[in-house]
Amino acid sequence: MPRPFPFLQKLIAVLALLALVAGCTTAAPPESVLAVPAQPQKYAAIVVDASTGKTLFEVNSRSQRYPASLTKMMTLYMLFEALESGRVTKETRIPVSDHAASQPPTKLRFRRGETIDVDSAIRAMVVKSANDVAVAVGEYLGGGSEDQFAAMMTAKARSLGMSGTNFRNACGLPDDGQVTTARDMAVLGMALEKRFPQHFHYFSESDFMFRGRLVRGHNDMLGRVRGVDGIKTGYIRASGYNIVTSYNADGRHLVVVVMGADSARQRNDHVEALIQRSLGPTIADAGQPRLMYSGQQPASPPPTLLPPADSALPGLPQPGSVTPASAVPGQPASDFPSPDLASPGAPLLPTQ
Repeated sequence: MPRPFPFLQKLIAVLALLALVAGCTTAAPPESVLAVPAQPQKYAAIVVDASTGKTLFEVNSRSQRYPASLTKMMTLYMLFEALESGRVTKETRIPVSDHAASQPPTKLRFRRGETIDVDSAIRAMVVKSANDVAVAVGEYLGGGSEDQFAAMMTAKARSLGMSGTNFRNACGLPDDGQVTTARDMAVLGMALEKRFPQHFHYFSESDFMFRGRLVRGHNDMLGRVRGVDGIKTGYIRASGYNIVTSYNADGRHLVVVVMGADSARQRNDHVEALIQRSLGPTIADAGQPRLMYSGQQPASPPPTLLPPADSALPGLPQPGSVTPASAVPGQPASDFPSPDLASPGAPLLPTQ
């Protein structure tokens, strides 16, 4: 006697087989590709969860690069310490020497014998990234010597765990010996907010009034991405376009550092992409994406990346050797002309 509904039985068997196969195999997720607007020898980046100190993304984060005007973050750190200790007040007048006034743009263009109060000096360094003001502050805090102040900056960097950083001036103008790392800049960015929360609001300002005129800034990330509240941009020809960005919204706090971008606009786009990636629901399971550097063809092999980014800051082991990025062949390192010349709270950070 023939069995009833042979077609239905066959269909059920096929569906059961398909379910069994699906349960025994795992499809590989599509490869993640991240466009990088920089040359490999200049690019460095890191994304840190500032609440925990955990690194969410890093490439070349411990390779030395030129900081450019990110240098002023340390000049400001030293000035905030002087405010905290009572050495200066916000009304203290800082003299601008001939040496300070002679610095190339960006600057506020002081004349011999002029002074600037500390509050305006802070805004000038944060918003305008004024080189003349940064050097004047360095000379004032360094007992009249910018070289002495640079040594003080380097010592402070060491005390914060910034082992890959050396400072030679207060403003970030080109100097072959002035180097840092993306990791160190993340440490400094977090230290500024942890140590000086009462002053961190300066880094969210996009303009300020000086001598009756409005001085506009260079950090276009402010107001572009909700949650971005600072902090500093930088550029010299040898470094490319650098930035340290703080994101703080919806219970998430990130510090993003990008160094070596080909343009300010591309750098900002890349920072936004890194923020979105880091806020994604699958970031904990995501591996390092394949990077597509500036000028690379789609068929290029993926670059060699650092080990998985699961270490906390500071205290990451240092590589055996690091080499500063070099200037573009045939071009002198120059901080001008450029429209972007000047451009928290990790518990592991020390408190000194």
